[in-house]
Amino acid sequence: MSEPERLVSADAVGAEEQAIEAALRPKKLDDFVGQERVREQLSLVLQSALRRGRTPDHVLLSGGPGLGKTTLAMIIAAELGRPLRISSGPAIERAGDLAAVLSTLAEGEVLFLDEIHRLARPAEEMLYMAMEDFRVDVVVGKGPGATAIPLDIAPFTLVGATTRAGMLPGPLRDRFGFVAHMDFYEPAELEVIVRRSARLLDVEIDADAAAEVAGRSRGTPRIANRLLRRVRDYAEVRGDGTVTWESARSALALYEVDQRGLDRLDRAVLGSLLRKFGGGPVGLSTLAVSVGEEPETVEVVAEPFLVRQGLLARTPRGRVATGAAWAHLGLTPPPTAPMAGTLFDVDRDDPESSE
Repeated sequence: MSEPERLVSADAVGAEEQAIEAALRPKKLDDFVGQERVREQLSLVLQSALRRGRTPDHVLLSGGPGLGKTTLAMIIAAELGRPLRISSGPAIERAGDLAAVLSTLAEGEVLFLDEIHRLARPAEEMLYMAMEDFRVDVVVGKGPGATAIPLDIAPFTLVGATTRAGMLPGPLRDRFGFVAHMDFYEPAELEVIVRRSARLLDVEIDADAAAEVAGRSRGTPRIANRLLRRVRDYAEVRGDGTVTWESARSALALYEVDQRGLDRLDRAVLGSLLRKFGGGPVGLSTLAVSVGEEPETVEVVAEPFLVRQGLLARTPRGRVATGAAWAHLGLTPPPTAPMAGTLFDVDRDDPESSE
């Protein structure tokens, strides 16, 4: 099962889902749910810039997919009353591509670069000067006869988004005046988002059902909205259209999303680790073979959420299940099974990951 096929994937899948997301996005900072500290800090940055009549500092937003980075970029442009230009790091392959974008920006325009950590190195170096001096050097010709022509560009605000802040070079990161990290959402915050999305989708949902959907959404608004659409479908086809607690539970059970947000792949990884290997430690490749998946799929798709939930640890000796994993699957751990609090440092490089 690849990541885009999973109901609990945090990535936007397909044009239809992106269109629905656009309709559900809040348009103002006051309507944005969660991330209270980020909202307050960003509000001060924007209000100060508006009062001074200047373009605000460049903004870097980091955090996992589906947490609202694109939404905040759109809100920034809306709050400033300026147009928004959207591009991404992988789409800008050469410095000339970036120069073409920058040279057409209007004064005060907001440029949103998603996945900015994947920007090509020549474009990245051009961006340094553009961010600081609002100028780019366009190289004309090749070899010894090449000439750099300075080109002034209109003052603009760059909003960069990244899911891997550690991959950003220091010189690029230092040029952002405001850096914010987006945290995963609490169930209560997601419940507010579910109820709001239900109103926009004209779905009748009771409070218990909204809480049920929120609790299984892995701390991610995008997943919450996707689960809401699936329970709506279930309620319309097998009920009277109203999403109740019973219909929400039945729908999510049908789609194999359990009470903690684990899906089939997550439970397969945990189940194999517990039943076949006694809770570990076991190497990544061995674990992947046991569930019929590629090692990269297990490492990138399943493990991050399992680690965040405290169900699995990546130790120098291999993957190890915690006591919470045994309890979640309703299994009794053997006396030799490692318990939570007795695991190795999970942040070290794992020699087993390349087994």
